[in-house]
Amino acid sequence: MVEDDPLFKIRNCVIVIAGAGGGLGGETARALHGRGARLILFDIDEARLRAVEADCPGAVARVADITDEAQLRAVTAKGMEEFGRIDGAVNAAGLFPIEPSLDADAATFRECIDVNLTGAFLFSRSVARTMQDSGGRIVHIASVSSFVANVEYAAYASSKAALAQLVRVLAREWAPKNITVNAIGPALIDTPMTEVYLAEPGFREQAVAVIPMGRLAEPRDLVATIILLLAEGGAFITGQTIYVDGGRTLV
Repeated sequence: MVEDDPLFKIRNCVIVIAGAGGGLGGETARALHGRGARLILFDIDEARLRAVEADCPGAVARVADITDEAQLRAVTAKGMEEFGRIDGAVNAAGLFPIEPSLDADAATFRECIDVNLTGAFLFSRSVARTMQDSGGRIVHIASVSSFVANVEYAAYASSKAALAQLVRVLAREWAPKNITVNAIGPALIDTPMTEVYLAEPGFREQAVAVIPMGRLAEPRDLVATIILLLAEGGAFITGQTIYVDGGRTLV
């Protein structure tokens, strides 16, 4: 167990993680569990969710879709039943389509917006309803694509840019309730969500070439910032998208 620093203490904090079965969500769950947080985990992929649950004894895990409001209500209700409160929430659920805009499937575009943006809104609202009296922290995983313009990223970049603005609006609206809302914008991360593209000839090299620090992001690169935004040290940070990107947004 990691020693507690008062500024970064999350021991006994009750935290919901959306997309907990993914590469980033799983890394976040394990890191927070190792620091004593009490976790409510959900993902649409049961096999991956159960693998993370096995690494986080005591966590509550449910199969749920971030775009389904009834399922989100069931997740938060289960968390309240088990722990009596929800202190924080991390949204690591998402889709990552890349395709030429002239040939893009409109259904794919809509699905990306539905998961990455509408799902983020529904998740935020679901957890915020449990935080209205005691306050809380909400953290979304955005992207450098909230800011930079990569070709063939129309659906993904639109969803993440809109997510960054959603964070600003919700942060302002919920600040009087002591609910902070922030996002983290990583550079491209090598996870199961991106592996199909990274396996394409030249894709990895092209992605690394525009990151000044000369490598892709890794899930562990985001952990400290996530903890900051959930802990006392981040109490006065809200409405921000913090880029953890090796300098990608400078290019």
